[in-house]
Amino acid sequence: MFAVVKSGGKQYKVTKGDVVTVEKLDGNPGDTINFEEVLLIADDKKVVVGKPFIENAVVVGELVVQTKGKKLIAYKYKRRKDSSKKIGHRQQITEVKIQKISTEGTQKKEV
Repeated sequence: MFAVVKSGGKQYKVTKGDVVTVEKLDGNPGDTINFEEVLLIADDKKVVVGKPFIENAVVVGELVVQTKGKKLIAYKYKRRKDSSKKIGHRQQITEVKIQKISTEGTQKKEV
């Protein structure tokens, strides 16, 4: 079983037990993260596609670590002007271990 979730403007294909690197999410290591913007859930028998999201679907994960990505270098140069500028950037990222893919949602409905 796998799901496609949206986080930080990007889409990630996840399965149970995966460790996914996403843009920074608030929280501390050990916290539970709920991805409620689930676009697709598929198993061996059927595929459910959302319009745009699947109602009551949630992917639950555990925050593993808050860290920074690799350094990216931007270099600006203007020829014959004696002008150049070097800029470095490290994006803050979060690693999340996927615990559960569910279509029941986070809260139980009482009748």
